[in-house]
Amino acid sequence: MTTSASDRAGAILTIDLDAIAENWRRLRSRLGGATCAGVVKADAYGLGATRVGPRLAAEGCREFFVAHLDEAASLRPCLPEDARIHVLNGLMPGAEADCAAIGAVPVLNGRDQVDRWRSLAARLGRSLPAAIQVDSGMNRLGLSPREVEDLADDPAALDGIEVTLVMSHLACADEKDNPVNVAQLAAFEAARRRLPAAPASLANSSGIFLGTNFHFDLARPGASLYGVNPTPHAANPMRGVVRLQGRVIQTREVPSGSGVGYGLTWTAPAPARLATVSVGYADGYLRSLSGRGSAWRDGTRLPIVGRVSMDTITIDIGPLPEGAIGPGTLVDLIGPDHDIDAVATDAGTIGYEILTSLGTRYARVYTGGA
Repeated sequence: MTTSASDRAGAILTIDLDAIAENWRRLRSRLGGATCAGVVKADAYGLGATRVGPRLAAEGCREFFVAHLDEAASLRPCLPEDARIHVLNGLMPGAEADCAAIGAVPVLNGRDQVDRWRSLAARLGRSLPAAIQVDSGMNRLGLSPREVEDLADDPAALDGIEVTLVMSHLACADEKDNPVNVAQLAAFEAARRRLPAAPASLANSSGIFLGTNFHFDLARPGASLYGVNPTPHAANPMRGVVRLQGRVIQTREVPSGSGVGYGLTWTAPAPARLATVSVGYADGYLRSLSGRGSAWRDGTRLPIVGRVSMDTITIDIGPLPEGAIGPGTLVDLIGPDHDIDAVATDAGTIGYEILTSLGTRYARVYTGGA
């Protein structure tokens, strides 16, 4: 009899699609009459866009955002015909016809992108939909204030372009009292007044929690759908979505003074019981968690000792009774005792990076579904 992929795997990543759907509902409930989109770029933050997208669509989501055109092409067959996919990074020169063929909506971020999209519309002899992004102060993507003025002063600039959305992006939405948020709101409203009337979008995940002035017609939550806290200085209003369990390869007892791992950076201060777990930085378990991260078993913290290596970590299992862990035992690396944001704090990063770093060697288990 053959074993299952989960039984053979060194680690199991469980993704709760129903929790993602519930998070979307929770966010939508805060928006009043505004539309709640779903940002599924970077393969749904590493969790699988072709699984997450259909689950959100089944819940009623019809507006989706990806970063690249190829992401839109992969997602398009998985969504209902009436779902709209926006490409946040716009289009590289020469990709316009492919975008139109896919039926994706480019987010036009500069006058050059506007001009190329208008030219394609003229060649095809039909109107083409597009979102227009304006830079409200982040200085990353979007039409500058000068470009907005030039566009407004050129009656032919948007010929053949159906502007379906005017949008911008907040730089400091996770800092509720940061005055930059109000300044960006004012800049966005000023830009909107100079552009064709169209639905507007400013709020990302954290922006939804800034208040109704930021909601406009459509909000674009991303990381919060996947359990990352959109209100970092308050309790997380989102459900946890992922659980990462690593499997123990072997256990050992080492005497006082024994070094562990590359560089022998940790030395046992007393006789210790250790376990080696089949997860490493090749799996997206960041090397910065060396000596800082932890595994959990039955609510007990098991600190990582020594460096995270490519394929393994070593944990101190002394806090558990002897015999509680052996080869094949699963320990939690992300889960109910230590969520995405807690792991990110240990690693000195953000939950976004933890999610998008999760590797391909895990046995992926999806629970829930439409």
